[in-house]
Amino acid sequence: MLTLTDAPARVRLSEPVYRPFEVTVARIRRLGPSFLRFTFTGDDLEHFGTECLDQRIKVVVPVDGMPMCDLFGADGGADWYATWRALPDAERNPLRTYTARAVRPELREVDVDFVCHGDTGPATRWATTAQPGDSLLLVGPNALCDTSAGVGIEWRPGDARTLLLAGDETAVPAISGILGSLDDSATGHVFLEVPYADDIQHVTAPAGVTVTWLPRNDLPHGERLTEAVRHWAAGHPPLHGAFGLYAWLAGEAGTVKALRRFLVREAGVDRSQVAFMGYWRAGRPEN
Repeated sequence: MLTLTDAPARVRLSEPVYRPFEVTVARIRRLGPSFLRFTFTGDDLEHFGTECLDQRIKVVVPVDGMPMCDLFGADGGADWYATWRALPDAERNPLRTYTARAVRPELREVDVDFVCHGDTGPATRWATTAQPGDSLLLVGPNALCDTSAGVGIEWRPGDARTLLLAGDETAVPAISGILGSLDDSATGHVFLEVPYADDIQHVTAPAGVTVTWLPRNDLPHGERLTEAVRHWAAGHPPLHGAFGLYAWLAGEAGTVKALRRFLVREAGVDRSQVAFMGYWRAGRPEN
């Protein structure tokens, strides 16, 4: 694969907000039955500019028998998405959205947590067989671009005094990053539905923020999360006006939409106080 350093004739006219980064797997750590943490390394990661929180990044997934596609192009990756879309199907590696769990630019490292549910999609297939030294591409914010700050981040609580965060296992990395950013004076509740009790992770939260893990075991996906949010809302009337609530919801699209509908239509929360992201949809392979 050609990179900017391999092809000095390529001149990037302006720094893109997002761009590709060549990385290799440095370490793999199992966090629980459903989670694998990948530490990626690469010389260019000193310019990987994510603020973590819930900022979106892309993983260009390796596929057996397919060379990793070149997203750098003549512009050095400034128009990486158009380059990716223009590739023939047989040369276009799958693209999936993730959240950077931690970034250490001084060490040129990025941590990304993968949720693994067997052979359900290309990302899970790759993650369960990957080894240190394997290479791939990350697409993320470019620290060399002055306007990259805040791009791809939905977490915008403003002056809200009470926080409600709710998500399934796919939202655990984003919620963990958000919790680590909160001021010590923050108050609220976090609900995290995960497949099993052994998937519960240690997270750091302010004293005024309660974190409740909800292992679903054999229950339908989203059932425990929905029940927990409804029960919490029943104990906090009214959820509007001077209450100063900000709600952040992420995970399976159907569950997240239903929770938002409940908060807005039944609990009386202003729709501007609710951020919601469907990270995946039941019945469709996303990982």
